[in-house]
Amino acid sequence: MHCPFCRHGDSRVVDSRTADDGASIRRRRQCPACQRRFTTIETASLAVVKRSGVTEPFSREKIVNGVRKACQGRPVSEDDLALLAQRVEEALRATGSAELDAHEIGLAILGPLRDLDEVAYLRFASVYQAFESLEDFERAIGGLREDHASASTAGDG
Repeated sequence: MHCPFCRHGDSRVVDSRTADDGASIRRRRQCPACQRRFTTIETASLAVVKRSGVTEPFSREKIVNGVRKACQGRPVSEDDLALLAQRVEEALRATGSAELDAHEIGLAILGPLRDLDEVAYLRFASVYQAFESLEDFERAIGGLREDHASASTAGDG
């Protein structure tokens, strides 16, 4: 790690602490040349492989923007979208894979979005699961109805 003050090519770690609920590490460093201190934040990288084959860093903001379109006109707040993006990122990191296919990320959004808003879920699913007919929508709606029925019978017991 280069010193941001004198550009010396080395630094010494003085203190390390977890940050961002354990998703990153905050390190205090000291330059042996100029003795100045600075802070670095380390996170495990997560890359997205797009359909074109191009790899880019994972972005929560892209998840929020994509889901925001499906949630237009629905009672979903920006905080709800931010929490959804956090849940998706945590689930993706839990897979242990450093590179994920963009389609896998779209599929990982479906569960949390279904919990958040069923209409937005259907809108989003119609794109990511490539709905081609009314029957595809009917199957998805049938699945939601089955979940409601099993949830209400489970609550009765």
